[in-house]
Amino acid sequence: MAGSCFLSLFDYKTEKYIVAKNKRVGILYRLIQLSIIGYIIGWVFLSKKGVSITNTSESGVLVWGPEDYVIPPQVKTFRAQHQYIPKVLDGHCRDDSDCEEGKMVVAGNGKKDGRCLRKDENSTGTCEIYAWCPTERKSKPHGPLLTNAENFTIYIKNFIQFPKFSFSKSNVLDTTDDSYLKNCRYDEELHPYCPIFRLGDITRRASYNFQDMATFGGSIGIVIHWDCDLDKGYSSCHPQYYFTRLDISVSNKTIAKGFNFRHTRYYKDVAGETYRSLFKVYGVRFNIMVHGKAGKFSIIPTAINVASGLALMGAGAFFCDMVLLYLMKKGNSYRERKFEGSAPSKTKKSTSEDNSVEDRKVAPQSRTVLPLSLFTA
Repeated sequence: MAGSCFLSLFDYKTEKYIVAKNKRVGILYRLIQLSIIGYIIGWVFLSKKGVSITNTSESGVLVWGPEDYVIPPQVKTFRAQHQYIPKVLDGHCRDDSDCEEGKMVVAGNGKKDGRCLRKDENSTGTCEIYAWCPTERKSKPHGPLLTNAENFTIYIKNFIQFPKFSFSKSNVLDTTDDSYLKNCRYDEELHPYCPIFRLGDITRRASYNFQDMATFGGSIGIVIHWDCDLDKGYSSCHPQYYFTRLDISVSNKTIAKGFNFRHTRYYKDVAGETYRSLFKVYGVRFNIMVHGKAGKFSIIPTAINVASGLALMGAGAFFCDMVLLYLMKKGNSYRERKFEGSAPSKTKKSTSEDNSVEDRKVAPQSRTVLPLSLFTA
């Protein structure tokens, strides 16, 4: 038994085609074929400056240029210096032992100096903390500081390179006209190679209003996508821009909506005392993301893709065979017709010898026996 199973490994099984009159399986097979052909053809072969003036009670009259509104202040704490802060969060105490000297305050204001400040012995006090004083103001902006900032422009300069094809290109128009960048504004159809973008147009393309975002800020994603078919030449490789807002969720219930950060400026007075100004900045942040792909015809990957597609076509026939053999009610009947075994036929000489032997076995039974009375006198 084991020997016959081992020898069966060397049997060659040839394909036998049977036409199954089953419309459902036939439709399934054609759909698989069409899907594979669509994948091969469709996907593998065919696819993929401004100026403003502000006047506030804290800062007075200021003129803003492009160098200034990159980091615009909104809430500012002036002339902070190292002092002892009498009251601060995470610094409650009953006596000096609760204020470990040198221990940093969890809120991040500074470090404790070991003294507990209280009105009287029965009251709860706060640890004296060495930090910048006064602390940050907790007020929020009531409106945008730069109301006409939506007319400002930004210059986005982008280069791409595909070393495999020795190809590189920029999103700036190839021209010798020095005045082009001063006068153009980006437009999908009229000026696709103008890298000057108006801020209000960027937020509008992201489906938001700039003035609504200006108070508490926001984050805008600018996606530059390059899809280059190098068989069509240098002039057919164009940048495509997509704009979306990043600081909101699908449910629009996030507490992190908007964009802000803090920064400081340090200076010393005539007496040599160090001061700092703390700025809490609200603004619109632009995140630029670049994606690109390039392709060029080559016979080797084409041959590989064609061979892979033909193999996938065979997979469709295999799948439909499994349906007919094991999932249909008349699978046994289909199996008997699909698989057929054959044994080696005997030679003509062997057949004639077998017939002779058979004749010799039959001959003695055909003798004629005469009666005994014919041999008596």
